[in-house]
Amino acid sequence: MLTPMSPTDSMFLLAESREHPMHVGGLVLLEPPEGGDARDVRAMLDDALRRNWVSPQLRRRPRRALTTLGQWGWETEDDIDLAHHIQHVALPHPGGPGELMDLVSRLHAGLLDRSRPLWEMHLIEGLADGRFAVYMKIHHALADGVSAMRMLRRALSEDPEARDMPAPWEPGTPRLALAAVASGAGAMDLAGAALRAARGVVDEVAGLVPALADTVDRAVHGRGGALALAAPSSPLNVPIGGARRFAARSWALERLRLVAKCADATINDVVLAMCSGALRSFLSGLDSLPVDPLLAMVPVSLRGAGTDGAGNKIGLLTCNLGTHLDDAGGRLDAVRSSMREGKETMVARSATQIRAMSALGAAPLAIGMMLGRHTPIRPANVMISNVPGPRAPLYWNGARMTALYPLSIPVDGQALNITCTSTDTEIAFGLTGCRRSVPDLHPFLGHLDEELGALEQAVGL
Repeated sequence: MLTPMSPTDSMFLLAESREHPMHVGGLVLLEPPEGGDARDVRAMLDDALRRNWVSPQLRRRPRRALTTLGQWGWETEDDIDLAHHIQHVALPHPGGPGELMDLVSRLHAGLLDRSRPLWEMHLIEGLADGRFAVYMKIHHALADGVSAMRMLRRALSEDPEARDMPAPWEPGTPRLALAAVASGAGAMDLAGAALRAARGVVDEVAGLVPALADTVDRAVHGRGGALALAAPSSPLNVPIGGARRFAARSWALERLRLVAKCADATINDVVLAMCSGALRSFLSGLDSLPVDPLLAMVPVSLRGAGTDGAGNKIGLLTCNLGTHLDDAGGRLDAVRSSMREGKETMVARSATQIRAMSALGAAPLAIGMMLGRHTPIRPANVMISNVPGPRAPLYWNGARMTALYPLSIPVDGQALNITCTSTDTEIAFGLTGCRRSVPDLHPFLGHLDEELGALEQAVGL
């Protein structure tokens, strides 16, 4: 039986091509239980493979039929070939971070097979430090991206002694399990906001008109908000190919928290300032730093303390990164001011108004996705997402999750995506770029580290 697919879900299938894969992913590192090693983690996963249980959500595959008038729908696959979806991989010696990132870059570039449920998991051995890695990718049509961190939390346990926990693909675990947090809240969620916002137009049309008019007025006059019309040209804003580069690194979350406290800023402001300095150094090294400041698309949470956790509460802001400024403190000030100004545009706005404003800001990107090329309007230079994670150590059958690196979706006109997510003590930056358009990303990690040090100095730490 074919289940109708929502317009938002089908959009990701319609926009996909060999040059534009539409899946997100995540890389998780697990430290074996005390007294164990990576082989013990693999043995537990192998036991789950032999059980051959698969979550209903991960049994769905896309199909078109006359009953849906040629539109995409979901069909449940009764006989899942887990050997196709779950594969063992061993790193070449010495199994360091470079070898791991190169492998994940190649795995993230391949399209998912539409004749099967749209997900894959790769169990990776051979890390020199004794850890075990899991890389998973899942199509954005299958994953709605809602409350991904809460799904991760339900998949794992704070109890290091808990055993007999199901594998990520088994019933009783969230659909995205260990890796879905990688999607965060990004352009893919926001591009679909245009469709969701349309459903509320009838109810709030009187409020939408002034909200959208204010958004356009702010864009025309270069003030903060959801929409920008004239991001400067840079090497990041070009057509992309299907091959990928991936680089990732973690920093102590406490370092960012202290900078934020001293600067009267948020941790997300510090993340953006780190990216600002790194982008400045990165593009300066290519002799391609624009005179005007780079602009970033920044998804922001609209969920306050004590708010009901159901549903999407995500808005979009365009942030002036201040990359034209020489000093780290000045760039942090520019980011903080831009984000505060943008957030003020959302005060007293309804959820439908904010979604409509955000959809307007994401419209050029969404149109480019559907057309397969970037539009003449350049709303931003880069997407930067920050997804707060769990505040306590998490385990799977005694194996501690020590790192969580997100992978996302570059698109035409934005050849680099920066997504961050945190664990209990660290924040991880995942850089996903078009291999053809973006040079080696590993120097970018060094620039991020240098900028964090410069920010600490700027605030007197």
